[in-house]
Amino acid sequence: MASRLDRIAQQRRQKLDRIRRRGIEPYPYGYHRSHTTEQALALLETQEERSQEGATVSLAGRIMANRPMGKISFLDLRDGSGKIQLCLYKNRLSEESLELFQDLDIGDIIGVSGKLFRTKSGEPTLEVESLTLLAKSLQPLPEKWHGLADVDKRYRQRYLDLIANAETKETFQVRSRIIAAIRDFLNQRGFLEVETPVLQPSAGGALARPFTTHHHALDQDFYLRIAPELHLKRLLIGGFDRVYELGRIFRNEGVSTKHNPEFTMLESYEAYVDYNDVMSMVEEMVSEVCQQVLGSDKVEFGGEIINLKPPWQRLELRQAIKKYAGIDFEKYPDADSLRAEMLKLKMEVDPQKDRGRLIDELISTFVEPNLMQPTFLADYPVEMSPLAKTKPDNDRLVERFEAFAGGMEIANAFTELNDPVEQRERFVRQQKERQVKDEAEETIDQDFLLALEYGMPPAGGLGVGIDRLVMLLTGQQSIREVILFPQLKEKP
Repeated sequence: MASRLDRIAQQRRQKLDRIRRRGIEPYPYGYHRSHTTEQALALLETQEERSQEGATVSLAGRIMANRPMGKISFLDLRDGSGKIQLCLYKNRLSEESLELFQDLDIGDIIGVSGKLFRTKSGEPTLEVESLTLLAKSLQPLPEKWHGLADVDKRYRQRYLDLIANAETKETFQVRSRIIAAIRDFLNQRGFLEVETPVLQPSAGGALARPFTTHHHALDQDFYLRIAPELHLKRLLIGGFDRVYELGRIFRNEGVSTKHNPEFTMLESYEAYVDYNDVMSMVEEMVSEVCQQVLGSDKVEFGGEIINLKPPWQRLELRQAIKKYAGIDFEKYPDADSLRAEMLKLKMEVDPQKDRGRLIDELISTFVEPNLMQPTFLADYPVEMSPLAKTKPDNDRLVERFEAFAGGMEIANAFTELNDPVEQRERFVRQQKERQVKDEAEETIDQDFLLALEYGMPPAGGLGVGIDRLVMLLTGQQSIREVILFPQLKEKP
């Protein structure tokens, strides 16, 4: 027995057949509209201010509601800029337009022309004089189109989410403005936007498990990049002093409210600066972007007001872990001793994890959730950061910071290691440590090491998770709310 939705879809196909039999093309090639709905509303206000007669305008959009009232029908028309009410007097329409109107459904895309006016209740309205079908919708919109609530359906059929939920559309419009504002900030500082390979012969630049693929013409395996870092540093070596890239990154790891297998990353590199300079740039950039896009340097996230105005709080990583976890990692110089101490806290500790990953687990478990206000955690153990320079007064720590806000990491930065001999030693040591213990080993990029031998200037490097930054600025608690098409497990 056919379901109710199947019956509705069948009825729509019957209407489509009737429309075609009357010689009307239900999917024409184009339509000239004179205004968007937003522009039409502004025009109506101008006409009213100047006491002008309503001009004839042409609009196009999707029918979102139909309220028949005898010989009059009121429709809601929505396009990419907003919504406007349509008024159809059935006795004023041509016979052809009236027949067409009777075969229209909510969800159909139409073109209309007529004059703008305001109803007695003050509603901006267009009186329809002519009507054109632009696309017949064969599937009904969700019954609660004004607020599609099925989360799984919203993510799997994002187009329905965008049609049904104005808030979703606004989130992605804000996302676009955030990215544009970041570009403006960096471009004004003299950074050059570049593009580096997504397919790479070595999975380098971060500690993460890569996706692999095979290039048939070259008969060679490649990795989808886990970071653009090593190629961007090649550009510093080549003579570009300030470079950045905004692009997709791929990591074959877990999925959560803060993680998606593919995500958008900003990475920037600037010659002749260190991580202190990058800290200042990050807090300035985030604050300015927030001001430019949202008109304020304060946002609400998780029920708390986050103040992004510089200066942000600065904490040493060692002190932060001591404060929130009660462990001084300097007292535990190897993985086994640190693991034993973590077990005392009733933590489930992976016996395969090395000391650096254990410290990272302490950060994510105890420290990160407490960092609601913008905070820089600085000075990390060297085994956590093979691409960063050690501190001049302590070779067990490196000049690295991570930026947190809203209880999540949003940025990561180093004073970049530019000693080719030390960099090679660290890569080799790290590969030996991870060869058996962890699939997420970082393969050694020999060409990068060769490039370093030609000389890379001292530099500060930065990585910003764009999706998490958008989460923070839009108040979203899940990364899937800010990625148009998040990765989902296929339904059985």
